[in-house]
Amino acid sequence: MIGSAEGTSTDTEPTAAERRAVVAKRVESGSADLTEITQLAAAAGYDVVGELTQTRTEDAAFMFGKGKVAELRDLVRRTDANAVIVDNDVGPYQTFNIGGELPEGVEVIDRFALILEIFGQRANTRKAQLQVELAELRYELPRAEAKASLAKRDERPGFMGLGEYDESVERDIKRQISEIRDELESIAEKEEARREQRRDSGFDLVALAGYTNAGKSTLMRRLAAEIDVDENAERHPDLDTTAESQDMLFTTLGTTTRRAEMEKRDVLLTDTVGFIADLPHWLVESFESTLDSVYHADLVLLVVDASESVEEMREKLVTSHDTLYERNEAPIVTVFNKVDRLAPGELADKRAALSGVAPDPVAVSAKTGAGVAELRDRVESELPDWERERLVLPLSDDAMSLVSWVHDHGHVEAETYADDQVTLAFEAKPSIVARARSKAAGLAPAEST
Repeated sequence: MIGSAEGTSTDTEPTAAERRAVVAKRVESGSADLTEITQLAAAAGYDVVGELTQTRTEDAAFMFGKGKVAELRDLVRRTDANAVIVDNDVGPYQTFNIGGELPEGVEVIDRFALILEIFGQRANTRKAQLQVELAELRYELPRAEAKASLAKRDERPGFMGLGEYDESVERDIKRQISEIRDELESIAEKEEARREQRRDSGFDLVALAGYTNAGKSTLMRRLAAEIDVDENAERHPDLDTTAESQDMLFTTLGTTTRRAEMEKRDVLLTDTVGFIADLPHWLVESFESTLDSVYHADLVLLVVDASESVEEMREKLVTSHDTLYERNEAPIVTVFNKVDRLAPGELADKRAALSGVAPDPVAVSAKTGAGVAELRDRVESELPDWERERLVLPLSDDAMSLVSWVHDHGHVEAETYADDQVTLAFEAKPSIVARARSKAAGLAPAEST
């Protein structure tokens, strides 16, 4: 099981109903907030039965102070918990020490091991499974290296209960990481080719980005047309019905792509895994190929939960911009979602307070549909400009095929017939206009009867 404390696991895995956890967090200053780690624990299937926090500098041996670990032990006993989830990056040495103070069989799971456990549960495609495996290996590599260091220092295998060290383990992990990267690169090349095919077919590519639980999947349901678009050669499980929109974290792990309903333009909308606070660089890198759908879109909709505090919104906007602007090639439109939860006047206050990081947001409620029409208009106005064209074609079967093709790939403004000719006025992407001109140039005049 991902994230079990090394040296403290039992042979019997708890059932979902028995997964009882105490959540704990240490902060350097201020008060620890357990809201997100509690949501993460619930997303992984744990029943949170207790909480513990501490404000102090990190203890090298236990993360928490020794007295606080004793409190943790007592809390675990009182609540009959079988797992302790620590909302910190806990090293292997600290994991073992904490586990040694707890009742036998209690797992010690840090924040990142919990996230990997959730990812593993939600990975339904080959790409998602590879990314989870890559993240797990990157998580395990420094722990394998720690085992090596501790074992050599103590000159006994299994130092501090961390398990017998075999230097081949490190080599095997690094080999697996390299193989997975190669396979993900191959998948990424195929997806890039698919994106270009879609653009060549006249589609604009719009990506939904933002923190998990901001309402991206609900917004996608609101914007999506009935037609589903396969993201992978094998049908993506999320495409069997509509994108999930549950009030929990990480309901979307892989990418889901659907045709979105716009007035003029054919748009493919892609929903991807949500951002989450305080992710280490190695974990973000593991899911980089999923973020390619965002990085290479024609437009990004950055969805923010407007029901959160200004401080939370600002922090998430800044972090999202840092992630996106590093590699993103497209304009970004900020979407304030969940405005149905705001009190009168609250939206205006938040717009003013966040104008520096979100200068012109679109306010919507994906749940009620409020503001969605304005969002559609904004999407069309922000996408790359189309070209206008007017073609005069001979009236023939080939010409009618071209007219049909233009209808499928652009927006026809006028179509008139006179004197054995058809005149077509339309707007389309520059590449589509160029192809229409080329097709028109090859048309033979209509045969006289």
